[in-house]
Amino acid sequence: MDFLAQLPSFGNALWTLVAFVAALSVIVAVHEYGHYIVGRWCGIKADVFSLGFGPKLVGWTDRRGTHWQIAALPFGGFVKFKGDADAASGKDGHAFDAMSPEERRDTMHGAPLWARSATVAAGPVFNFALSIAVFAGMVLWSGVATQEARVGAPKALPTAQVLQPGDLVLALDGQPVADLAGFYRVADGLTPAPQVRYTLDRAGRTETVDGPFPFPPLADMVQPDSAAQDAGLRAGDVVLAVNGAPIHAFSELRAKVGASDGAPVTLRIWRAGVEQDVTLTPRRVDLPVPEGGFETRWLIGLTGGLAFEPETRRPGVFEALQLGARQTWMIVQTSLSGLWHMVTGAISSCNLRGPLGIAESSGNAAAQGTQSFIWFIAMLSTAVGMMNLFPVPVLDGGHLVFHAWEAVTGKPPSDRALRGLMTAGLALLLTLMVFALTNDLFCP
Repeated sequence: MDFLAQLPSFGNALWTLVAFVAALSVIVAVHEYGHYIVGRWCGIKADVFSLGFGPKLVGWTDRRGTHWQIAALPFGGFVKFKGDADAASGKDGHAFDAMSPEERRDTMHGAPLWARSATVAAGPVFNFALSIAVFAGMVLWSGVATQEARVGAPKALPTAQVLQPGDLVLALDGQPVADLAGFYRVADGLTPAPQVRYTLDRAGRTETVDGPFPFPPLADMVQPDSAAQDAGLRAGDVVLAVNGAPIHAFSELRAKVGASDGAPVTLRIWRAGVEQDVTLTPRRVDLPVPEGGFETRWLIGLTGGLAFEPETRRPGVFEALQLGARQTWMIVQTSLSGLWHMVTGAISSCNLRGPLGIAESSGNAAAQGTQSFIWFIAMLSTAVGMMNLFPVPVLDGGHLVFHAWEAVTGKPPSDRALRGLMTAGLALLLTLMVFALTNDLFCP
């Protein structure tokens, strides 16, 4: 049983907040632990490791002298290294001047440049590592499709499911299928119809059966923050008709929703043998396209798939990590492309979500179940790692820019310049947060 999916209250404000805090706490803990552990390896001592800000709720001090604490405001965290004046790693000038050269080596500001740079970069790197590990773990758990067009498990459909586990598809409507990729190519070219003729290798015998359209109007997934989720649609629902017109393929559903131009559509839904009508309003969404850039479409938030689950195999750990890294890199590329298109005005700035929007997404992901919530944490961890590498003072990327300046010039920026740049960076971040919060409140 999926515990999160069984919680009926996960859509309300309280559980949305709980989901957001849980997701953020995991990501922040990993990020700050990256700073802490790499700093420790580099000989930099940490005075405080805090999960959250504000008054301390509970804490303890380890044998190395680091005080670990959980604070009252669970919306971030920090590591305060020896010699830091505050959680933002500003230098405590008086304390630093009173230290011996040996003691200064234990501080962030007195350590060698390589040690400081490694410690700063470790936070985002650990965020990316978390994402890769989660995505790889999911691949190991679910497996990857084999190259053969072989049925792993048929899906429940309104018509009798004639496909059986282990069936190898040899042809669709007389068109040969060499492998799973060939199956997709042939299926994409078929005209939507109630049935398609399958030529199968079934337990060593060649058989021909009339089976479901390869890409039926079946919801493989309901996207969080979508019209479909708000309307109560679920994975496994099959759309029989749109505005009274019968459909047989997911492509027909996509086309009719896209042609609605945002007007409400009524779907006839089949769910576990019961039919019902659902009316929902498509939402305008900017989607990334494979060749780069974005396209604007009207969507309800359903993702389709095959009429059966393909047979899968268990990948090796190295292959799973490669797939996890590829997924993480794709999120980074898409996010950067989206930011650029928003800056240039190619897509709406409403795509930038603020804390309320992210919190709502957390709750919606949790409502979809544990796997969806863990996937969301991995995606958000990638975004946090990427954002922290932006060359903005206050962020890790800004500190790395200061370190690059020091490497080139032989000396760090002056304390006065650092204070000014940090203030400017903080002002920029606050402005961006206010803008994103405005989007949460007023964007459709």
